[in-house]
Amino acid sequence: MRKHPCYNEEAHHKFARMHLPVAPKCNIQCNYCNRKYDCSNESRPGVTSEVLTPKEAVDKVTMVKEKIPELTVVAIAGPGDPLANEETFETLRLVHERFPDMTLCVSTNGLALPENASRLHSEGIRFLTVTMNAINPSVSEKIYEKVIWDGKKLVGREAVKILLERQLDGIRKCIELGMMVKINIVLIPGINDEHIPEMVETLEKMGVYIVNILPLIPVAGTPFQNRRSPTPEERKKLADICSGSVKMMRHCRQCRADAIGMLDNDRSQEFAKNPSCGSGCGPKALTSSDIMRNKVAIATDDGTNVRGFGNAGTYLIYTYNDTFKKVNDVKMTVGGAVYGGDHQKHIRNIIEKLGDVETVVVSEIGPGPLRTLNDIGKKVVIFKGNVKDAIASISKDY
Repeated sequence: MRKHPCYNEEAHHKFARMHLPVAPKCNIQCNYCNRKYDCSNESRPGVTSEVLTPKEAVDKVTMVKEKIPELTVVAIAGPGDPLANEETFETLRLVHERFPDMTLCVSTNGLALPENASRLHSEGIRFLTVTMNAINPSVSEKIYEKVIWDGKKLVGREAVKILLERQLDGIRKCIELGMMVKINIVLIPGINDEHIPEMVETLEKMGVYIVNILPLIPVAGTPFQNRRSPTPEERKKLADICSGSVKMMRHCRQCRADAIGMLDNDRSQEFAKNPSCGSGCGPKALTSSDIMRNKVAIATDDGTNVRGFGNAGTYLIYTYNDTFKKVNDVKMTVGGAVYGGDHQKHIRNIIEKLGDVETVVVSEIGPGPLRTLNDIGKKVVIFKGNVKDAIASISKDY
């Protein structure tokens, strides 16, 4: 646990994790989930830029481990449900054979957990996450559209009754086997918010180690697309209420199914093989001939490290006259929605504040903002590192 960034808050500053997207099939449909594949501006569970075969997955772990020696955890979290995909077990076996000291973990909705608990344990799984949003069927049936069980499509009360029974049974079996169990709960205002403290108390009595209360992300094309996300204050208040029952995770970043790196620095696009949106979608490093020569903006939070386009609290503005000289700091609003109209408004606000900047230096950027910047004549440089080195790198081309 000392090196697991999700179970130990201190560890996420020192150790990296990697999610292997080998499990595309899912056996339930949640009202908040749209598992379309997307790129780096989609920061939410169930999203990946590619699906890997088990062999591709273990080869990718080898490559990532060489570039990120802090990698200590390899997980399978989708983009569907890992236990609905036989590829999950083949991948776990291959990774364990090649990296016997690597910590393995799995995230599941729990529907197929009872019959797979022992199998997971035998494959080396000691950390398990179950996404469970209610223990009361009347609440659950508002959250789930359908369940595929025993070859049949179930809906309504029948569906959630099966799901809840199997989630609780699977959790008990995993705890009895000695696994550390984390429960992810999606906080949906007006549906399960008042129910969560009762649920957490029940889970604590079962022996669950840690609970993670996640904010709903309204996603286009889902029944919950027009529901609001909880505010950070609402989420914190609920976590405070529940903290008397069980350990609460407060540093979650709602990782993608292909997340790589530290929790605060997802490097998945750096290692992506085939972005699903096509060859023209993802970010690219620019050559010296691409870089425009006047005003440059560098995304950062602390004035030292280069940050992602939509997450930077500040843009450092430089002009060039024989050397680069910083002339201004442009403050940005951070946080808020990561999807939909509010997110698009956030991106437009950044671009407006950058004004006549001609080159934007960021550690990562989504395909939508990238296209928008290119369409209005601005160039984008992808640079992972500190601001000083970014300036030195660009200066070589002037």
